[in-house]
Formats: sequence, C-alpha cells, structure tokens
Amino acid sequence: MVRLLRRHGVRTVVFDNLSTGHAESVADEHLIVGDLLEPADIDNALRGETFDAVMHFCALSIVGDSVVSPYEYYRNNVVGTLNLLRAIRSAGIGKLVFSSTAAVYGIPQSPLIEEHHPTQPINPYGASKLFVERILADAARAYGLRSVSLRYFNAAGADPDGDIGESHTPETHLIPNILRCALGEGPALNIFGTDYPTPDGTCVRDYVHVGDLCRAHLLALDFMQEHDGAHAFNLGNGRGFSVLEVLESARRVTGSNIRHEVRDRRTGDPAVLVAANARAKAVLGWEPEYTDIDAIIASAWRWHRAPRY
Repeated sequence: MVRLLRRHGVRTVVFDNLSTGHAESVADEHLIVGDLLEPADIDNALRGETFDAVMHFCALSIVGDSVVSPYEYYRNNVVGTLNLLRAIRSAGIGKLVFSSTAAVYGIPQSPLIEEHHPTQPINPYGASKLFVERILADAARAYGLRSVSLRYFNAAGADPDGDIGESHTPETHLIPNILRCALGEGPALNIFGTDYPTPDGTCVRDYVHVGDLCRAHLLALDFMQEHDGAHAFNLGNGRGFSVLEVLESARRVTGSNIRHEVRDRRTGDPAVLVAANARAKAVLGWEPEYTDIDAIIASAWRWHRAPRY
C-alpha cells in the first residue's frame, strides 16, 4: 500500500509495533515504531504532522488463535482501534479506511455473500472486526468521521516485482505454506478437514490479490472525499477455490509434487466464503485484475524464490 501511495504522489507515515511486520518492507518511508495499545505512542506519532486520512491495517488475524485467546483479540483489535479513533479525532483527522474481513458474516446463507448478508461471526476474530465496524457507524453519526470498511476475503499473492510478499512467523496462510512445501521447507502441507459440504470436501475460499486490495484502498480515499458516513464493501473475486484446487494450481505453477496430510477441522472455519463484489465495482469503480488462481499463486511464487529479508 505504501508503494502504491508513493507512486500516486502521496506521502505516508507508517506506524507499527513490528510484532509481525518487517521494518525492511517500509524501505525509505517514515516508520514510527509504536503500539495502538499505548495511547501515548499514537499521540506522539500524530504530533507535529498534518494528516488527511488514516489507513488502519493493524490486527491479530488468525481465526484459530482467536478461538483459543479471545481476550487478546478483543483487546488488540477493538481496544487498540478505539485508542486510534480517539487520537485521530483529537488530531482533527476525519477519514479512515479500515481493514475488515469476510469473517464478519459467519456461516454463509447464500452462494455469494453481499454486504447486506446477516453479520453473525462464528469466531472472536470476526466478532472483533464487526465491533469496530459498529463503532465506526456510531462515530459517523456522533463525530462526522468518514470511514470505509473493506471486507477482505482471502488476501493472497505478492508484489509483481517479486521483492515484497507474505512473511509470517509462524505462517498460517494456505498459499505461502504450499509454496514453502514446494521449496522443500518444512514438513508436508496440512489440510484441515476433508468432510465439509463442498464438492471435494475441503474449504472453499475467494482469493483476492494484495495488489487489487491496495487499489481498492486508494479508491476508498477518493470515495471519502465526496461521501460522508460509514460504508462497507466486499473485496473478493466473486469466485471460490477449494484447498485442493489451490494445491493443484500450485503444483502447476511450481512443477512440484507437493506433499500433504489431512488433519481434523479447525474450530471456527466456515465451509465456503465467496464474495459478491458488485457493490465495490459499481460504487468504488474497483475491478480486480487478478482473477485467475494460477496468476495469484505465480506472483507469490516469484517472491518465495527470491532472496528473503
């Protein structure tokens, strides 16, 4: 996102506690190391600068961990965001783009999930994001805060240049774990559940490329220039791929026979999550460029084969 903003002439300041991030990713942009759970850190970061908007990406985001440690997720994702919102109100910043999630919907009641689908999250991660969306709606009415919540489906892929990509410790996302296996790093791939009510028994997800997500954030900034209130948009390709289909795609892209082992289901995983993205297309003018799973995986594969940090 920082790189895209820079290409559009937008100056940025990055605020991160680096608990899961990498200072090297920021390159020559201004990085302030701080924590949203420390209000003084946020105040210090905002002091002496004039900001037009904030993009809030910070969150704990592993579904299974949220089930085991719900207090940590509510504290980090809700309390941390509330600290941020109080600080930007004091600083006179009236626009915010929020990274939300498809997990706010819970169990799908239709093949494609639209924004008016009932929001009934089945795990604390999704609940924490929905709480923030409700806070943003209240803030719009009470304080005039303009906000856009972007409900990501499964973020995937890497920068097309191959020099920045997913780097988590531990890694929990499917595509990076598949590609690590293709490189011979670590044990066989774990597939959690093959008894879901899907064509091949594995979970189906809508994979959206990180570059497409970033372009939606840029469009959200433009949207808030003209529209007040709190708004939510799905960001997904509108097409789902099962775990086994993603595995077969990775085999095609890498030419590797990737070993896998079947494990029990993980608590809190819906069988299918696929976006209806018509609203983002019509209102934001957003159109995903990466709609083919092979192309998404190929971009990630370029990064995984490149030198690491």
